Amino acid sequence: MALKFYNTLTRRKEEFTSIEPGRVRLYTCGPTVYNYAHIGNLRTYIFADVLRRTLEYFGHEVRQVMNVTDVGHLTSDADTGEDKLEMEARKEGRDIWEIARYYEQVFFEDIDKLNIEPPAVKCRATEHVADMIALVEKLIERGHAYETAQAVYYDVTTFPNYTQLSRQSLEDKLTAARDEVQEDPDKRHPADFALWFKAVGRFANHIMRWDSPWGVGFPGWHIECSAMSMKYLGETLDIHTGGEDHIWVHHPNEIAQSEGATGRKFVRYWMHGAFLVVGADKRMGKSEGNFLRLQTLIDEGYDPLAYRYMCFSAHYRAKLHFTWDALDAAAAGYQNLRDFVARAKQIGGEEQPWAAEHRRKFEEAIADDLNMPQAMAAVNELIREAERRREYGVLGALYDFDRVLGLRLREFAERATSVDEQIEALIREREQARARKDWARADEIRKQLSEQGVVLEDTPSGTLWRRTG
Repeated sequence: MALKFYNTLTRRKEEFTSIEPGRVRLYTCGPTVYNYAHIGNLRTYIFADVLRRTLEYFGHEVRQVMNVTDVGHLTSDADTGEDKLEMEARKEGRDIWEIARYYEQVFFEDIDKLNIEPPAVKCRATEHVADMIALVEKLIERGHAYETAQAVYYDVTTFPNYTQLSRQSLEDKLTAARDEVQEDPDKRHPADFALWFKAVGRFANHIMRWDSPWGVGFPGWHIECSAMSMKYLGETLDIHTGGEDHIWVHHPNEIAQSEGATGRKFVRYWMHGAFLVVGADKRMGKSEGNFLRLQTLIDEGYDPLAYRYMCFSAHYRAKLHFTWDALDAAAAGYQNLRDFVARAKQIGGEEQPWAAEHRRKFEEAIADDLNMPQAMAAVNELIREAERRREYGVLGALYDFDRVLGLRLREFAERATSVDEQIEALIREREQARARKDWARADEIRKQLSEQGVVLEDTPSGTLWRRTG
């Protein structure tokens, strides 16, 4: 089955082919580890995970690389402000390296809780400064970069395709850039961006610093992704993912740097996830005052995978509106799915021919630019049909779907229905009590089991049970 993905570069869906047949080079823009990731950030990583799982579902071997930005990301993407990590370290009164490692650890704990597959390579910016310096040297050599007293900049006018991804004219970008506070009067154009900051002036006391041909300093944010992605995946990548906010600055800068240095196409398919929004279409973020961590949801009693399930209710390129009611609905839907899987595991049976149509619908949905709302519709149709027919041999299909969904259905079914002699003895005693019409004892046993987190369901096939946790 042909896979089609929406390519931000061309603004259309395209049939996917990889550079090497059967192998995919995937780069995912990772976190800047100066604070907790919020659930809007995590939505983007769920999208990238579904992409990877879909590629693997259809037989591709995926090598995924993700950066960890632990230096160089300023409070404005346009090279103004201060380093986010230093700002947070000062605010919290902690060592900057401690800040970076702490928030990095929490981020990867969060993606594990969401059952996001870890990348093959996690690369920290601070451990690849030599690669960045080498790339900057190449850009200077090829006439794309120049040095001032404060920094080394990329000259965007030397790269004719600079605005191809953003679809903004260079004049529009220059006008927008002039609205920013320009902190280096020697920049040739306001849209030029920093490849290397010197430890002078406003950065004279920058804590993280390295020697370079241009003096002591630190790398710009944009050069990090170019250097690390090409180090581990080669000069041309199959797919590059990130949030839609990167379309306007970060990713055009990556393209200019990478293609300026190599003369080759940098990325074949650019894929971007839309924002999670709250209230009156406000993007979730720290500056918006609507920041929600995954741990906040857990503290409120939600399973992290209920949030993953909620993310499937909207296409990755469409804004997803977060409300607690929407999360409640997702949690209920996820629990219903898990309950069905536990029931189907106990009843069993061979997969019926009618299930093939639902498999086809699911596969067509994910192959069509990761259409998860349609994929979930196929899942729910399969369950409704199984209930209508009272034929429950569909676990094979659901477990297969879960290779993409990542909802840990098999794990839940095994745990929920694992053999427990005490529970089964109580169920047998309850069935005997019902047979002799001792309803009081039967109810007492149901209550006893409920207090242990065990739910009973009386069906024509007998009494089924499952653990709720």
